[in-house]
Amino acid sequence: MPGFSTRDIVAGISVALVLVPQSMAYADLAGLPAHYGLYAAALPPIVAAFFASSPYLQTGPVALTSLLTLGALSVLATPGSQTYIALAALLALVVGVARIIVGVVKEGRISYLMSRPVLQGFTIAAALLIVGSQLPGALGVSPPIEGVIPRAWWALSHPGDWEAASVVLAVMTGLLILGGRRIHPLVPGVLVATLIGIGFSVLTGYSGPIVGAVPAGLPPLPRDVPWSQLPLLLIPGGVIALVGFAEAASISRTFAVMDRRPWDPNREFISQGVANVAAALSSGFPVGGSFSRSSLNHLAGARSRWSGAVTGLAVLLFLPLAGILAPLPRAVLSGIVIAAVLGLIRLPALASLWRLSKPQALAAWTTFALTLILAPRIELAVVIGILLSLGIHAWREMKVRCDSWLEDSTFHLAPRGVLWFGSAPQMQRSFMRELEEGHDVDRIVLHLGSLGRIDLSGAMMLKEFREEMEAGEIEVEIAGVPYHARRILRRTLGWDPDAGAGAPPRP
Repeated sequence: MPGFSTRDIVAGISVALVLVPQSMAYADLAGLPAHYGLYAAALPPIVAAFFASSPYLQTGPVALTSLLTLGALSVLATPGSQTYIALAALLALVVGVARIIVGVVKEGRISYLMSRPVLQGFTIAAALLIVGSQLPGALGVSPPIEGVIPRAWWALSHPGDWEAASVVLAVMTGLLILGGRRIHPLVPGVLVATLIGIGFSVLTGYSGPIVGAVPAGLPPLPRDVPWSQLPLLLIPGGVIALVGFAEAASISRTFAVMDRRPWDPNREFISQGVANVAAALSSGFPVGGSFSRSSLNHLAGARSRWSGAVTGLAVLLFLPLAGILAPLPRAVLSGIVIAAVLGLIRLPALASLWRLSKPQALAAWTTFALTLILAPRIELAVVIGILLSLGIHAWREMKVRCDSWLEDSTFHLAPRGVLWFGSAPQMQRSFMRELEEGHDVDRIVLHLGSLGRIDLSGAMMLKEFREEMEAGEIEVEIAGVPYHARRILRRTLGWDPDAGAGAPPRP
């Protein structure tokens, strides 16, 4: 990996200029006072740089993780309260420890436990929830009801209560961010919108909701940590550790392919883990890798992972001056969040899954629906989606087929699928069903070359079948044994690879 260079300084500062307002917007989304986003954006990128595998990955507050944080904590405490703030730091600690453990034991492949269709269904639904959660702020209304979807519907259905200035600021923010990206990815639409929002608020005496007082100084240590609530955070923390890492893994893989440079998911798990521990120790909340900021980092010329440390250091140095953000209208923060997730709402892609795989489409759509229905407890939708996809996988591996044909007095059986303890009984019944069709045979050849895997239960079933046939004076020959199954068949059946392969499978 290239060493530290001046390009890393330029790239790191460029990302920091975007991260400052963005982190405040994501803190607001997570149910925390906006300035806590700055705490989560300062130390985590610095410590992550010491362990990161990707030279471009930028760590800090991200939209999906912030929404998951809101869902996990809003049922335990009032958003914005001191208890809620302490719980957010504790949740970050849980996420951090979970990721460090995964990385240390070198099980980074666990990030693939969540199938692509399930992740897609969850991401699209979560993006819709994020947009819905920001609509009241963007429209300048305060719905008198609870719940993300009910509040969004109330806001949309009461146009008479909309505040014109808030609507204009939110739309302006979205246009600047999305339009800036179309002009060039390096155009700092977030920064420009923030400066315009502050200028508008100061010059016009804007009376709508604003960020308000921002404490100056270094991030404080968490106070009155509610350790008794720790068991309630284990499942949400595990879900955030898994789901939140999916984006970081995708970013790292993408840039590794572009640069033809390897990356290590185990190191990335550790880097994201220590970043969350740092967030916990600085009164922050769970953090992850940001695709948009990592792309900006890459385009700005970053050459090493130390650009992330520069970003964190720049935010840290900005904290004593953070009071200048006090007049920032909250409508601008809502516009920043909405613009950040609009690209994730890809409903046509969700619909196209039916054509590709009906069972996987069912898993994706179920996760999508449950994410909306169970909000804010959306981590439960993820757990159910993972269990459903694993169930579909197990059901598919339970299905086995068997081709058969007769050549003189030799009967050929060619099973296809995976021969494991779940499918072994079905495959044995399939063998017997084929033999019950009245064939007069004195020899059976089992062609195993089309079996993807054979476990001990499957091998024992083959042994039992052979013994039953030989008891009826029918010779059984094993042919086309896959390389991966040779050892287990040699030990269970006494299979001899040099004894002959039998007739070749029928085309």
